[in-house]
Amino acid sequence: QVQLVESGGGSVQAGGSLRLSCAVFGYTYRGYCMAWFRQTPGKERERVATIDGDGRPSYADSVKGRFTISKDNAKNTLHLQMNSLKPEDTAMYYCASDWAFRCRPETSYNYWGQGTQVTVAS
Repeated sequence: QVQLVESGGGSVQAGGSLRLSCAVFGYTYRGYCMAWFRQTPGKERERVATIDGDGRPSYADSVKGRFTISKDNAKNTLHLQMNSLKPEDTAMYYCASDWAFRCRPETSYNYWGQGTQVTVAS
């Protein structure tokens, strides 16, 4: 059974940093597309960052230069390093995985975590 378990969320002041983790159980994600999404109540889910099977990252314009997505293949864990956080980064953050090698805008993602809350105070 595939499970994605996020951790690392919390409350932080604007300008601070957090590092989210997503532990993957049930399969080895190496070689597959993985992503971080976020959502706030009443808004559409936003794709924050993706990482292809070969490690190529991609970022939403809103987080480019501040967030870094990475994989720890030895621990089967996905990370999202978030620096220079802003109040508008406040959201529930989800990791997701797909069987595709390359992440694309239309990727539907087969598996999702339960989410971890990030709150940034001004």
